[in-house]
Amino acid sequence: MTDKASLLAEVIQHVKELKRQTSIIAEQSPVPTEINELTVDHASDKDGKLVIRASLCCDDRSDLLPDLIKTLKSLKLRTLKAEITTLGGRVKNVLFITSEDHDDPQMVNYSISTIEEALKQVMEKTNGDDSSSGSVKRQRTNNINILEHHRSL
Repeated sequence: MTDKASLLAEVIQHVKELKRQTSIIAEQSPVPTEINELTVDHASDKDGKLVIRASLCCDDRSDLLPDLIKTLKSLKLRTLKAEITTLGGRVKNVLFITSEDHDDPQMVNYSISTIEEALKQVMEKTNGDDSSSGSVKRQRTNNINILEHHRSL
């Protein structure tokens, strides 16, 4: 009896450790979820310069990255770093963006809500403009098997 109890305790401890490791990995390598998400907040780089971190999760589509680039350029922003993960027709983009002008003091005045609204429009295009083809694309992607791709620029 004691052997079974100690074995069970050991298994429970191991499962807890695996859950802990999984949550750490999930934080470091964002995996797309089924829920559309958008967060935009302030961050700082190692030199203390203002950087904005934007994270969006939505259905993947071929014109998503060009739309994101066009949107950021229209706001006079540039991407310092992008972490892009796709899984089963979904994509998670984590972008670290700053002003096109390195010494632009106006960067501080960039409104998070302005950037958020612009990125939200890009995401809504994903859901709205090709909703009929989106479901077909989604089905086709699932039939191929789920392909996982992670790319860091």
